[in-house]
Amino acid sequence: MRQDRAEGIGDDRDTEVDEAGGARSSRHGVAVVNLCDFDALSFDCYGTLIDWEAGIALAMRPWAAVRGVALSDEELLAAYANHEAEAEAVCPTEPYPRILTRSMRALAAELGVPLNDEEAEAFGRSVPDWPAFPDSPDALARLARRYRLIVLSNVDRESFTGSNRRLGTTFASIITAQDVGSYKPSRRNFEALLAEAARLGVPDGRLLHVAQSLFHDHVPAKAAGLPTVWINRRHDRPGWGATPDPRTPVTPDWTFPSMAAFADAVDASFDPERRAESGGGTPSANVRIALRDGASRMGPR
Repeated sequence: MRQDRAEGIGDDRDTEVDEAGGARSSRHGVAVVNLCDFDALSFDCYGTLIDWEAGIALAMRPWAAVRGVALSDEELLAAYANHEAEAEAVCPTEPYPRILTRSMRALAAELGVPLNDEEAEAFGRSVPDWPAFPDSPDALARLARRYRLIVLSNVDRESFTGSNRRLGTTFASIITAQDVGSYKPSRRNFEALLAEAARLGVPDGRLLHVAQSLFHDHVPAKAAGLPTVWINRRHDRPGWGATPDPRTPVTPDWTFPSMAAFADAVDASFDPERRAESGGGTPSANVRIALRDGASRMGPR
C-alpha cells in the first residue's frame, strides 16, 4: 500500500490506503488492527448518519429569509457551531430541543437579528425533519450482518426516534445525551458507552467507534481508549461546518469519505478473495488540505 502522511490532525503516524478509498492509520507502517477484528460498532448519529448540517440549514432558512440575513448556509453553520457546543457544556441536562432553541437565540443575538419565540421553538422541533445521508440505511444494513450496532448520540430519545425512522435500523442499544445527563465531548458519554458495550458482552478491544465529528467524538473516544473510524462527510468542503474546531490533535485509525465506502471496506476485509483481488488497496483519493491554526484534514484532490 502507498502511504500518505496525515499531518496536523494527530500524532506522528502514517496513513495507509484502505479499500474503497479509505485511509488507515498505522505506527511505523504497521497496521493497528483489521476491520474484521471487531464485534461491535458504535455510531455518532448526527453528521455521520443523519445530515445535520443540511437539516440545520433547512430549518434556519425561513428565519433567515424573513429577517434578511445575508449569509450563506456555510456561514450560518460556522457561526452556529460554537453556540451549540457552549449550550451543551453549560446546560448538560437540558433536552436537545431546548439546546437548539438556546443556540438559535444566541446566534440571532450575535448577528443582531430579531428572533421570536415561534421561530426559536420551530428550530428546536426540527430534528425529526433532518434528512438521512442517502447511503446510511443501506450501509447500516450491511454492517449489521457483521457487527452489533450501538448509537451514542447527542440528542434526546424522542428526537432520535424520529431520525431512526429515516435510518430503518434496529440497534442493539441506543445511548442518548438525555440518558447520560451530558453531551459529547464529555468523557461521561464514553464511559456510558463502554459500560453498555460490556453489558452487551462485547469484549475489551472489540468495539470500534464510527463518527464524523473530531470535536464531539474522536478526541474523547481516543481518550477513552477506543479505536475510531472517521466518516469525513466534509471531505470535499473546507472548514468545520456546524462542528467546532477540535483544537486537540487526534488521528482516527481509518478515514472514509462516506458510510458506503466504509461498508465496502468492511465487506472486503471479511472476504479474503476480494482483499487479494484488490492487491491490498487502491491509490489514495486523500491528500492533506491546510486549515486554520496549522491543522489539516484529509480531503479529496
